[in-house]
Amino acid sequence: MILSEKNALVVEDSPMMRQLIVFALTRIPKMRVTEADDGVDGLRKLATGKFDIILTDINMPIMDGLKLVRRVRLDPTHKDVPIVVITTEASEEDRGRAMALGANAYITKPIVAQVVIAKVRELLKMPETP
Repeated sequence: MILSEKNALVVEDSPMMRQLIVFALTRIPKMRVTEADDGVDGLRKLATGKFDIILTDINMPIMDGLKLVRRVRLDPTHKDVPIVVITTEASEEDRGRAMALGANAYITKPIVAQVVIAKVRELLKMPETP
């Protein structure tokens, strides 16, 4: 079976956190990763490319992750792209708000690479590679 290349957009203002997420994603074969450092930068990257999945933080300057989720869901081109929220916000209220806006998954920090990889594979329906 030939795996097609997948494109992920990682929107995270902390360079260290972004690096951890990117490192996890690059362990998935055929995964290309584009980085954005806030919601506005994320929207700019979305306007110039096609992405199979978006991973975003909530707490960011300029435009937070919840506003980004809302904007993506209103955009006919990207409205069906799976969105994973990765955040320090662990309350059920925050989780509920993100999911109500259209996020497909909610992962709380600290980041565990295997959890991120498993969630991305599940949302993109990618089989485990031996």
